[in-house]
Amino acid sequence: MPQYQIWEEFSRVAEQLYFTDPMKARVVLEYRHSDGSVCIKVTDDLVCLMYRTDPPQDVKKIENFHSQLMLLTVAKESRSVAMEAD
Repeated sequence: MPQYQIWEEFSRVAEQLYFTDPMKARVVLEYRHSDGSVCIKVTDDLVCLMYRTDPPQDVKKIENFHSQLMLLTVAKESRSVAMEAD
């Protein structure tokens, strides 16, 4: 499992993984209070990408990225439900 050290590289690859097949992609956030680190994993069961950090500004980047992926997930689901209703 590759662990990325550079946020921009991780976010680009994770976004590509998500857009390849949004129905199989999963995002897991893990917070460790003991050392104040946050880990984000993006996987599709074949590829697993991981990024771990502890500075507060990096945690904000992860939060924004996670929110963006969740909005894309909801938007895609709502469109397909609307199509099925028609």
